Amino acid sequence: MTVTEQFGANVRARRENLGLSQAELADLATLDRTYIGSVERGERNVSLNNIVKIAKALNCLPADLLKGLRC
Repeated sequence: MTVTEQFGANVRARRENLGLSQAELADLATLDRTYIGSVERGERNVSLNNIVKIAKALNCLPADLLKGLRC
């Protein structure tokens, strides 16, 4: 699994645990729903600014979304 795929899986798991849809997460993070979908599929190399937005929207630390990533 690539780092972008692992990050996306972490975002999806957290979002689903909170019972949020991709659209709801996108609204909370002030990002587009299609962007969230592509993040979750591992298609995006997400900027630090957007990692922070997503983490805030998911009520977690950015580090929580980076768990399991291998260099």
